[in-house]
Amino acid sequence: MKKNVVIIFMILGLLVTSCSKKREGAPKILVFSKTMGFKHASIPAGIAAIEKLGLENGFEVDTTKNAEFFTEENLKQYASVIFLSTTGNVLNHYQEAVFERYIQAGGGYVGIHAATDTEYDWGWYNKLAGAYFHSHPKGTLEADFIIKDPNFIATSFFKDSIWHRKDELYNYRKINPDINVILTVDESTYEGGINGENHPMAWYHDYDGGRAFYTAGGHTNESFKEELFLKHVLGGIQYAIGDNEVLDYTKATSKIPSEINRFLK
Repeated sequence: MKKNVVIIFMILGLLVTSCSKKREGAPKILVFSKTMGFKHASIPAGIAAIEKLGLENGFEVDTTKNAEFFTEENLKQYASVIFLSTTGNVLNHYQEAVFERYIQAGGGYVGIHAATDTEYDWGWYNKLAGAYFHSHPKGTLEADFIIKDPNFIATSFFKDSIWHRKDELYNYRKINPDINVILTVDESTYEGGINGENHPMAWYHDYDGGRAFYTAGGHTNESFKEELFLKHVLGGIQYAIGDNEVLDYTKATSKIPSEINRFLK
């Protein structure tokens, strides 16, 4: 009888272990910073700041500018991928499909600043990132940012509802109506805003099986020395990491296209 009980508990233990989806070890994130348009001088400062956040908060950070790193085998090791001020068409059609499958399998995305100035011909990415860059007033400007959601992890630490700071202030187009806006900018506190009363500057949402966070800040080196901005970015990364679960590619629906060199004209 005792032997049977032991066997039952062993089986139950195996079932619980097999049902566990959490990865072993610390979460890993990938910082991707390829540019095919304007290259922000703040990218190295952003990478250094994110690496420091990783050391202080228990996640590992890899970095690349090489889009060829976007393979299923490589991406599946990461809980989140950060597009750090990427610009232009940074992925080919094969790499785009790989990244779609990564998100559909449960991966996370973080977009910082010019991540919305990226992949204008890829509608799926537009919805993931949440908007496309439209324009910005010349230079960096001081403005009041309004905390719209004091309960979200990337804004819950603010003691006031107004965050006065200086940055390059993006205007947006093709804003995904399903995003959860956590931060807006008060256009009456500067000149050049075109998005009106509810001008989004940071947001998050669940999208196509994964998690996406975006913040407009990060144009300047100084941004990545701001205590509040770094806490804001950290909260977004932690949201995108989620529970650090093993990706489930059985949920991926995008198809990997054939290599172009397989066809003859």
